[in-house]
Amino acid sequence: MTDQVQGLPPVSEMMRDAGLMPKKQLGQNFLFDLNLTGRIARSVPTLDTLPVVEVGPGPGGLTRALLMAGAPRVIAIEKDRGTEPILSRIQDAAAGRLDVIYDDATRVDLSKIGVTDYAICANLPYNVGTALLVGWLQKIATQRDGHGIRSLTLMFQKEVAQRITAKPGDEHYGRLAVLTALVANARILFDVPRTAFTPAPKVTSAVVQIVPNAQKIAAVSDLPAIEAITAKLFGQRRKMIRGIVPNVDWARFGLTGTERAENLSPEKFAELAA
Repeated sequence: MTDQVQGLPPVSEMMRDAGLMPKKQLGQNFLFDLNLTGRIARSVPTLDTLPVVEVGPGPGGLTRALLMAGAPRVIAIEKDRGTEPILSRIQDAAAGRLDVIYDDATRVDLSKIGVTDYAICANLPYNVGTALLVGWLQKIATQRDGHGIRSLTLMFQKEVAQRITAKPGDEHYGRLAVLTALVANARILFDVPRTAFTPAPKVTSAVVQIVPNAQKIAAVSDLPAIEAITAKLFGQRRKMIRGIVPNVDWARFGLTGTERAENLSPEKFAELAA
């Protein structure tokens, strides 16, 4: 069978045929705009050479864009079985380039998906997006041989995107920025208006690209320990660090103890954790 993805009916029509509606409890906001899904797909750095893992494809708008943009293989992880009639049609049209795993993405072991190197691209459900990101960053931190996740192109609420890419001293600087900066390079690619979604969320979204950095990964010994200390210090971000963790010789770390968490660089958090 030749690849017939481009000839499929519009996503909205396929949803009507399947009687599918977005589920609020799953944080579903579907993206139908072909220009936007195409732009996101084309942003994946290794799109035409590596498999792409997509989380939460829903009715397959971004899935179709990835396939049409040239992804050699898409592995979609979807929790909602209600999408199966639509994703099955896309599978049939994709001529073997689409695999669908019906499971909770927070429980899927990406080391067992059958590919060595891959990109991740997703319009993440708002209610699990940050938890998934932290898990992926922890996985990246263990990639000492350069294999595994090669890039993440992810859509979040814009405020979350700003928290991922923030620098020390920024109002959005916190745990996500520290963990990301210690293993990867991250930047916001572009904003996505709320009107592009069905149903429309209350906030603007943004697409973030995160690319693992081998030199940074080599310098990090224990990302979970770093996550623990960032959670402790940013949990009381307005307090001086000596008031949160007493009885520490802060001078040993080149600090006075009067600093706040937002003043510490990612590298300083790594030093403290070690």
